[in-house]
Amino acid sequence: MNSFWQQQWGGNTVLAYAVVAGIILLVWLFRRYLSSVLAGWLFRWLGRVLSTVERSQFNALVITPLERFVLVLVLTIALYRLQYPSAINFTIYSFEARDMIHAIGKLLVIATFTSLLLRAIDFAAILLEQRASRTPDLSDNQLIVFFKDFFKVVLVIIAVLMVLRFAFGFDIGGLVTGLSIVGAAIALALRESLENLIASFIIFFDKPFITGDLVKVNAITGTVEKIGLRSTRIRTEQKTFVTVPNKQMVDSVLDNLSLRTQRRADIKLELSAKATPAQLEELLVAVRALLRQPLIEQSSVLLSDIRSGVVCIEADYYTAPLPLDEFNQLREKINMQVLRLVHQIGLEWPIDGRLTKM
Repeated sequence: MNSFWQQQWGGNTVLAYAVVAGIILLVWLFRRYLSSVLAGWLFRWLGRVLSTVERSQFNALVITPLERFVLVLVLTIALYRLQYPSAINFTIYSFEARDMIHAIGKLLVIATFTSLLLRAIDFAAILLEQRASRTPDLSDNQLIVFFKDFFKVVLVIIAVLMVLRFAFGFDIGGLVTGLSIVGAAIALALRESLENLIASFIIFFDKPFITGDLVKVNAITGTVEKIGLRSTRIRTEQKTFVTVPNKQMVDSVLDNLSLRTQRRADIKLELSAKATPAQLEELLVAVRALLRQPLIEQSSVLLSDIRSGVVCIEADYYTAPLPLDEFNQLREKINMQVLRLVHQIGLEWPIDGRLTKM
């Protein structure tokens, strides 16, 4: 029996093959359980930080990438215990099959570990969003989204460099030095993209607007839905989705309508000059009384102009920054009441060159 297990095949004993196969099979069968145990240890180790996070939410983000990483790591370590059979160590374009398999193993380990770290960044973003939601400042939320994307890009770049270094044996130092010249040429070619990237940092730190603000820029009016590394997405009043480069958002004159302290509405009346001073005085007094109500913070009414055949009355009033629908309802209500006053007092105004009596 011992002679069977000690038999050599491809430079390894049958026992070595059996041990490696058994380890891989066990890890494959119990990969979900092992990942759950590791995730549980990690959850308890981070207990203070994760006090506001449910265990199910943590597992949903971590279990799957952790399962892949554990499986690939154990598979790679187990196979490294074996000697690669020289009989199948063929050569392709001066690369031996053994070296290619080793490179693939390292590539899979780096890729699965990077996937696990990307999920960790998503989880960290969830924690920060929960904390940011307790504060009234919405700029914290947009910073979280921005830096989540930024760190993901940095992590992917580092992972690519690690693959080049450990899987394919490139000299990263020499590669970076060689790429510096190429990078300068690429930077010139991608000047506009780099300007948008720099503008995104200006937006996040200067905070001319944040996600959810109603803005007007370059004749585009809408609500900011997302601020990215290259562009800002705006949902317009027509419900279209407009993408504006960040450089334009910084360089253009931007009106942040969400930061206004009041809303303004105007009333302009052109009445017939046949109106008597008593009628005009009565109308002015009535409109001033009409504009004295809780929703209106400030108002003015005056006889602004007298022209040939026409008397002009102008009024304006300011409210708090009410929602647009509520503000429009108030404007409609006041306009209808002004029309009733004109009708009750018996004033006239020109329509198509003729005087019509109310």
